[in-house]
Amino acid sequence: MKQYIAILLISCTCTVFQSCDDMLEQYPKDSVSPETFFTTENELKLYTNSLLFIFPATSLYTEGADNIVKQGLDDEIAGIRDATTSGGWDWANLRKVNFFLDNSHKCKDENVRMKYDAIARFFRAYFYFDMVKRFGDVPWYDHVFGETDKEQLYKKRDSRILVMDNMLEDINFAIAHLRTDKKQNEVTKWTALALKSRFCLFEGTFRKYQGLSGWEKFIDESISASEALIQGNQYSIYTGGGKDVAYRDLFAGINANTDEVITARGYNAELQIFHNCNYYTLTSSYGQPGFEKQLIESYLMADGSRFTDIEGYDKMFFFEEMQNRDPRLAQSIRTPGYKRIDGNITERPQFTFTVTGYMPIKYVCESKYDMYEKNENDLIIYRYAEVLLNLAEAKAEKGNLTQDDIDRTIKLIRDRAGMPNLQMAEANANPDSFMAEQFPGVSGDNKGVILEIRRERRIELVMENHRYYDMIRWKAGKQFERQFKGIYIPEPGFYDLDGDGILDLCVHEKGKKPENLQNVEQVLEIGSNITLENGTSGNIVINSNIKKKWDESKDYLFPIPITEIRMNPDLEQNPGWEK
Repeated sequence: MKQYIAILLISCTCTVFQSCDDMLEQYPKDSVSPETFFTTENELKLYTNSLLFIFPATSLYTEGADNIVKQGLDDEIAGIRDATTSGGWDWANLRKVNFFLDNSHKCKDENVRMKYDAIARFFRAYFYFDMVKRFGDVPWYDHVFGETDKEQLYKKRDSRILVMDNMLEDINFAIAHLRTDKKQNEVTKWTALALKSRFCLFEGTFRKYQGLSGWEKFIDESISASEALIQGNQYSIYTGGGKDVAYRDLFAGINANTDEVITARGYNAELQIFHNCNYYTLTSSYGQPGFEKQLIESYLMADGSRFTDIEGYDKMFFFEEMQNRDPRLAQSIRTPGYKRIDGNITERPQFTFTVTGYMPIKYVCESKYDMYEKNENDLIIYRYAEVLLNLAEAKAEKGNLTQDDIDRTIKLIRDRAGMPNLQMAEANANPDSFMAEQFPGVSGDNKGVILEIRRERRIELVMENHRYYDMIRWKAGKQFERQFKGIYIPEPGFYDLDGDGILDLCVHEKGKKPENLQNVEQVLEIGSNITLENGTSGNIVINSNIKKKWDESKDYLFPIPITEIRMNPDLEQNPGWEK
């Protein structure tokens, strides 16, 4: 049964305290004031339930970067962002958190207060993680303040060292005081451990690959958080239905799976709370998203061998390259033989809906949800598989990973899909050149296994909004400059996408459209519907007219919006963005 306490009460909460876009202490004068609120457990619960809406909504399935390619490119990928258009310097959510923490002392029951303070401090750590990822140094605020407090209004940025240390204090408080049962639509101790595992891995690897001090401390903190969550014995990898459907069903299920999902954002048809995933992938209205070629090539063969070790792998047509691959591929995109969850008809990728030909199916539910804003499947925010990946990566980066560690992390994830286990000694003895080319910064005795863990992370967590900041913390932004590609087309002609003996795709040059097309499902004109890298052959290329540029000296942080610097000259701009 889904829990919707926060959703049911949010309208009440919003009439009690209205948020604003700054850090000023304001509340509606005609509503309940903080002097008369925050005195009972129910009032603390009412307010902290509203903080759940700080979690992202539909952005969880709109991942871009170099995994999911669309007709357009995000500014940070295209290389066209600047301080005049950059956003993200928004403190409204932090104000909501601090407003609660400044007033919760009015509840005299300390045990009750600690429980709800823990939720608020979780969200303060959550908020600052987003800010540090984006801007690096940011002002640390742990109280609200008035409009006459010029010192706070116009303070300088605090160092990321101070901010991260304060985040650790907040998240450790949350871990110590949050509830320990499993509640997928609430914040628990396990949610806090998952967040700590995530943000400490980010900070540790970011510092390591940027050459900053203190990286070992955060790697150790990530390891300890991951180990604590694992040792809690609350979660496992969901395997229901077997290797051919378990991964798909984890995301397409209406209710968040209680085995693996730690925290999810809930949706409910009865309450008219929907998202738009089916429509996103099954119309041309959202940029025609598709998996990118390099991602497809990253999936291993079903026997655990490397697809990219096969001669001619880069020139295989769609049907051939889909054969005998990691079963997660067929549970993430339409592959030959694909049928909808509630369907009996084989359906092929539709180029009307995907620019690459690799059409996503992750999160896609039954056809009754295909209309605009009709999905009610919960969207996962934290799940056990990520924590296992975090642990394996952190230990590999620290240099103390063992095969036993892999057996209790990576193996469990691969077992779900029926994939062979990762062998540490083999990976380090023969690092994959395909992966090494993407990550030239990886070296040392654990080079091979680090590369394989990164492969595993990319595949397992695709479309879960991790990829951009994974590349940031690995100092791999130059990868965004490469030409994004789709399926390989050998030459103009007729093709069978799913190997059923029926020619269902025609690709032709301009002015050379064949006459007998009545039985062909899809017709693509080169130069109009698609662009091929060699003119009339090669991979589909997307956004080839955009010259992408990644500046290693500045692009790992966003610029502070120029409007903010004009209001507060003591906010120093991030390096490289001054002009």
